[in-house]
Amino acid sequence: MRYSRKRTTKHQQIEITYKTNEQIKVPEVRVIDENSEMLGVMDTKEAIALATSKDLMLVEVSPKADPPVTKIMDYGKLQYQKHKQAAKQKAQQKKAETKGIKLSFKIGKNDMNIRKKQAEKFLKEGNKVKIELNLRGREKQHKNFAFGMMTDFLEELKEEVEGLVIEESVKYKGQGYSSVISKK
Repeated sequence: MRYSRKRTTKHQQIEITYKTNEQIKVPEVRVIDENSEMLGVMDTKEAIALATSKDLMLVEVSPKADPPVTKIMDYGKLQYQKHKQAAKQKAQQKKAETKGIKLSFKIGKNDMNIRKKQAEKFLKEGNKVKIELNLRGREKQHKNFAFGMMTDFLEELKEEVEGLVIEESVKYKGQGYSSVISKK
């Protein structure tokens, strides 16, 4: 069987489209001119003729109003402003990553301290941290000891980091224990 390796496009921005000129099918519309002055309710064909005489387009701004609100404007300029606004909002979004820290069954005290410092650093950067302790072979017979190691690690982290939130408590999943933590 062959797997598809195409990238998905589910994270792309959805373009907002407005009806313009002949796409507006209602008989009457409320018209606002290019200077944001209310012209009142008029026939759709008259409003389109007025807009084309000014070398602009009639754009349906609020289609759910009764009658729909339209504005005489430069449609390209409107699209540019919306695109620019969407790009600005996307740039302001903070994307929190999930960083991983792996512990082992036979980890030493010094190595445990290094992992704690790494977790603290990741939390200060605003990332979530997934802590994993994988069990192999005969280590699986000592699940209670591994669970104790994970809870001790989390308790020591809680003492050192203010505002620590355990999003996912210590759970046994398949090959070992895991937990997800973050900072308020």
